[in-house]
Amino acid sequence: MTAYGATKLSVNLNKVALLRNQRDVGYPDPVAAGRTILKAGAHGLTVHPRPDERHIRKTDVYAIAEMMEAEGWRRRGVEFNIEGNPFDDYMQLVAAVRPDQATLVPDSPDAATSDNGWDVFADSIRLAERIAALHEAGARVSLFMNAEADAARAADVMAKTAELGAERIELYTGPYAHAFDRLQRAEVLAHYVQTAEAAVKAGLLINAGHDLTTENVGPLLNALPRLDEVSIGHAFTADALWMGFEGAVKAYLDALGAKPATAQQAA
Repeated sequence: MTAYGATKLSVNLNKVALLRNQRDVGYPDPVAAGRTILKAGAHGLTVHPRPDERHIRKTDVYAIAEMMEAEGWRRRGVEFNIEGNPFDDYMQLVAAVRPDQATLVPDSPDAATSDNGWDVFADSIRLAERIAALHEAGARVSLFMNAEADAARAADVMAKTAELGAERIELYTGPYAHAFDRLQRAEVLAHYVQTAEAAVKAGLLINAGHDLTTENVGPLLNALPRLDEVSIGHAFTADALWMGFEGAVKAYLDALGAKPATAQQAA
């Protein structure tokens, strides 16, 4: 089981940017939101720019990176995570910004949201090439992965993931969240546990993200052999409408049993 308090919270700013883009007035500003979230004690920020820039724009990615560097957040251990399908424009962006983590997601440009993990066997050549390039850019690499229903398959998939050079996986938790209030919850959770166990055996660290909430993240954390980071955006932003950013950060840190990042003392 995950050590209580060991899991880090990275907040996804996409929904803040999506709201900003509904009007040509420039607010709410994702950079200002990120600053407030970090001052409240989050351990990192996540963005997932898409080619059509319907939420986070490339200019936002540069501006967030500049803010984090100028205000000393990254020097104090707070991380910047950029998600995306490693098309050429993504690779160029990561090379320019040099985030701490690159989370690779196999979604198509027109996908509403990320809803499936990599096939590391079918995409092995491309992934090996892109992972090596991302390492050259100074980024740790995490692959967005499904929880496997078959233990032997999970072992093979995680061994291949490690062979390709990724340091982490991000478990796609949409199916877990969907089953959380349903009879199949235990069965679905068991798939996540065996996949995480296979990842640990392969030497991989474990992230998780998609539809995680203050209600369902704790049981997931307690069931897995380890959980190094969660990336939460939609539910976090929805909760912040009632709690404010500071209150939402506290609520998610409490759900994780985590202490605020030491970087909250920065600028």
